[in-house]
Amino acid sequence: MLTNTAFFDTADFAHRTLLPPDALVWEALRSLKQYMNAHSYGQLPEAYANGIPLAKPVVLHNDTLMDGEDLVIDYGDATKGGIKVYQNDILLDGASVIMAGAVILGSRVVIGKGVKIEPGAFIQSPAIIDDNSEIRQGAYLRGYCLVGKRCVVGHVTEVKHSIFLNDAKAGHFAYVGDSILGNDVNLGAGTKLANLRFLRGNVQIRTDTGSVPTGLRKLGAILGDHAQTGCNAVTNPGTLLGKKSMVLPNTTAPSGYHPDSTIIR
Repeated sequence: MLTNTAFFDTADFAHRTLLPPDALVWEALRSLKQYMNAHSYGQLPEAYANGIPLAKPVVLHNDTLMDGEDLVIDYGDATKGGIKVYQNDILLDGASVIMAGAVILGSRVVIGKGVKIEPGAFIQSPAIIDDNSEIRQGAYLRGYCLVGKRCVVGHVTEVKHSIFLNDAKAGHFAYVGDSILGNDVNLGAGTKLANLRFLRGNVQIRTDTGSVPTGLRKLGAILGDHAQTGCNAVTNPGTLLGKKSMVLPNTTAPSGYHPDSTIIR
């Protein structure tokens, strides 16, 4: 009931080893720092990872950084393969674009193919951003952020110590802390996934058969595949939403386990 298999299909997730089928679903957050610290990162040159806003667009193609002003860039929807970069009319297949004004702090950052990072985004290492994802204007990745393929970290969205499986989207004004978003999860604008109890102590997961200790002081929400929240929804620390569940707009979801296809009003 509370294992990764119950919440996620990890067959196409590049980091599936972080989510063993029979492990409790929050254990991936306990292991996230160790996993990312052990990951192999291509070292970004200090000029691009020094915390200073980029003065001009940069293109990453086949592990080579290129001056974007010397290229023709089509800024389409990255999640649909819309980033196109041309050099002398030749398409640079899989090129990613970091737009002028973006900020990267620290060299332990992986940027996949076809990624778009917009002006004003702040990415603190370590971070992994897989293929065809978008990090939009004003997004704040605070470290230990693992973002799968075709994901969106949206405008003024803050993410820390969290995992996005493929096609997960937090498009507008969201807070995602110590949380996991499953495949094709969508957070409505203004969604907040609270991760710290008012009263001191570790987060426990309430179920129909009693509370299950997590051993974690901080635990936000875990949303199973295809779950979604409406605008201005809030989840309490330790909220587990099963697959295809929904939190309706302007609703606060109580902590605890909510089975598949639950609608919280």
